[in-house]
Amino acid sequence: MTISTRGAAKAPAVLVLEDGRSFRGRAYGAVGETFGEAVFNTGMTGYQETLTDPSYHRQVVVMTAPHVGNTGVNDEDDESAKIWVAGYVVRDPARIPSNWRSRRSLDDELVKQGVVGISGIDTRALTRHLRERGAMRVGIFSGEALADEATLLARVQEAPQMKGADLSAEVATKETYVVPAVGEKKFTVAAIDLGIKGMTPHLMAERGIEVHVMPATATAEDLYAVNPDGVFLSNGPGDPATVDLTVIKAALERKTPLFGICFGNQILGRALGFGTYKLKYGHRGINQPVQDRTTGKVEITAHNHGFAVDAPLDKVSDTPYGRAEVSHVCLNDNVVEGLQLLDQPAFSVQYHPEAAAGPHDAAYLFDRFVELMEGQRA
Repeated sequence: MTISTRGAAKAPAVLVLEDGRSFRGRAYGAVGETFGEAVFNTGMTGYQETLTDPSYHRQVVVMTAPHVGNTGVNDEDDESAKIWVAGYVVRDPARIPSNWRSRRSLDDELVKQGVVGISGIDTRALTRHLRERGAMRVGIFSGEALADEATLLARVQEAPQMKGADLSAEVATKETYVVPAVGEKKFTVAAIDLGIKGMTPHLMAERGIEVHVMPATATAEDLYAVNPDGVFLSNGPGDPATVDLTVIKAALERKTPLFGICFGNQILGRALGFGTYKLKYGHRGINQPVQDRTTGKVEITAHNHGFAVDAPLDKVSDTPYGRAEVSHVCLNDNVVEGLQLLDQPAFSVQYHPEAAAGPHDAAYLFDRFVELMEGQRA
């Protein structure tokens, strides 16, 4: 990625998809060039949390909501220390932010962090194209990066694919850190950071959990050195088929209570013997209907995943760690959205119960994790 931060509001820009379709608009954020996988997010709000979610590493996010940036950027809502998206695509950026917590405009923040974007394009047409053709590689070019489209298309087609990408270590913490329990400490959890969002350990801490957030490269010895009551597998970017499952299998063999979300659901599924596959265009947004099959309850949930677990919906499966079943399913397309073991305390969901921007229908899953640890201790 090459960037300049001058003239972003006026510079012409072009977005080029790997199948040759292009959209012309104006630069938004930094001027230059960037490459990634084009995906769309259907959330009407929460753009700051989206931008700073490490799961979006190496993805160019297209916002389907037409007006973006109206609440500006504040200092409280970031999910990590930086913006992770590879590029940003909006139709109609706010000219002036208006919110009592706003400290600066979204455009200024994108410029500050060197994020190349484009505005003024038909994001509805682009979203329909991605739904029909699938998520694909894309490039955004502005300023001196502009060239003839044949040259730009060739550069996009040389960019790496998301399938087969091993990205967790690129976004995870390099050193273990501890988020202390709020109030009385009741449990200790070893959380493997595969791209964890800041709200996740915060919600566990509110439930009396001391969270030790460990690098993606943590070993079983690292986990059990803190004598954990539970193990947590976080969200994260990339292809779950690239992950070493040794640590997860060690936790399952010891029957330590285990909870995984998003990427953590996918790698738990692989540890149980299920496959994973790449969705055509994925689920990304804060308005996805999911049914908890253990209760029959339907929840509106936040998603960000391009891969899913290939597990049977209609039966209980035998795994090396006992019986397993699909616990949650997406009502839009029957994609597996959760797994649970029936013979030991382990479960996972494909979506985000910690969604800071909402919805909060699934926050009870952290209480379910607490109940598993309570049961194991008893």
